[in-house]
Amino acid sequence: MNVKAERITIAVAGAVIGLVSVALVLLGNPANMGFCLACFIRDTAGGLGLHRAEAVQYIRPELIGLILGAMLLSLFRGEFSVRGGSAPMTRFLLGFFVMIGCLMFLGCPFRTVLRLAGGDFNAIFGLLGFLCGIVAGIYFLNRGYSLKRSYQQTRPEGLVLPAVQLVFLVLVLAAPAFIFFTKEGPGAKHAAVLISLLAGLLVGALAQHTRMCMVGGIRDFILFREPKLLIGFCMIFVAALLANLMSGHFHPGFADQPVAHTESLWNFLGMLLAGYGCCLLGGCPLRQMVMAGEGNTDSAVTYLGLFVGAAFAHNFALASSGKGSTPNGRIAVILGLIVVTVIAVSNTFNKKEA
Repeated sequence: MNVKAERITIAVAGAVIGLVSVALVLLGNPANMGFCLACFIRDTAGGLGLHRAEAVQYIRPELIGLILGAMLLSLFRGEFSVRGGSAPMTRFLLGFFVMIGCLMFLGCPFRTVLRLAGGDFNAIFGLLGFLCGIVAGIYFLNRGYSLKRSYQQTRPEGLVLPAVQLVFLVLVLAAPAFIFFTKEGPGAKHAAVLISLLAGLLVGALAQHTRMCMVGGIRDFILFREPKLLIGFCMIFVAALLANLMSGHFHPGFADQPVAHTESLWNFLGMLLAGYGCCLLGGCPLRQMVMAGEGNTDSAVTYLGLFVGAAFAHNFALASSGKGSTPNGRIAVILGLIVVTVIAVSNTFNKKEA
C-alpha cells in the first residue's frame, strides 16, 4: 500500500471511529465519552470492586471488544506476535502514572479529542499539556532513551489478557452479586452491552489495521514531518464534531461540561504527565490496548499499570471530579512528573550495554 492509500485508509478509519463514538453517546454513554480508555478502565476496575466510587462502577464492554477486535484481526492477518520482557516493572509504573494524569484531566488522549468535538474548551489545556509531555519525551528519545529489546514468548502468554476480557464479558452478562453496577452517575450511563461490544470490536479492528496512535502521530510529525497517524485523530475530531452539530450535542464553553472541570492548570499538568509517560511507553492507551490484543505482553503489563492506577486514584482521592481536582491528586501528579523524569533520565544517560 502506497503512502497516499495509507493516508486515505487511516482518514476513513478515523471518521468511522468518530461517528461510532458519537453514536455510543446517543445510545446511552455519558456525553463526550463515546470512547475513553481511561474512563472505561476506571469503570471496569470499579465494577470488579477494586475501588468503591459508586458513581463509576461498570465493566465496560467497549474495552473488552477493543482488545478482542485487535486480537481477532491480528490473527486473521497473521500479525499476532507474542513478545515481551522489555522493562516490565518500568512499563507498569509508567502506565500507573499515565492513568493518574488522565484522571486528573478526566479523560485519555482519545477523550481529549472527543471533548473538543463536543465543545468542551477545557480540553484545549489538556491537549496543550499532552503536546508538551510528548515534546519532553522526544527530548529523551533523541538522546537514546530506550527500555531495551523485547523477546519472543509462547503464544499462550499473549492470549492471557484476551482470555481475561472474555471472563469480564461473562461477568457483565451474568451480573453476579459480587460485581458492582452503578445505579446513578457516569457508570450508570451506557449503551446496551451488545452494541457496546460490537463498537469495541470495530474500533479495535480499525485501530489494529491502521496502527492508530495519537502519541505516535504527534511524535512522527515532530520528528519526521510524517502526518499519517495524526490524520486519523484529526478525522475522529472532524467526524465527531459534525455528528455532534447535527445531533444537537455540541455545547461550546468552559462551564458545566459533562464529566469535566475548569481548573486549567491541572487539566494541563494532568495531560502533561499522560503525554510524557505515553511517549516513553511508545504509544497512547489506545495503542497499548491494541498491541496487548496483538500479543504484546509489555503492553499487557502497561494495561495492568493503568488498571491499578485507576483503582488507586479512586481509593486514595487522587481522581478529579466535576468540582475540580483534589489536594491528593495534585501531589500525585507532581510526584508522577518526578518519577517519569527519573525513568527517562535513568534509561537515557545511565545505560550499560547488554
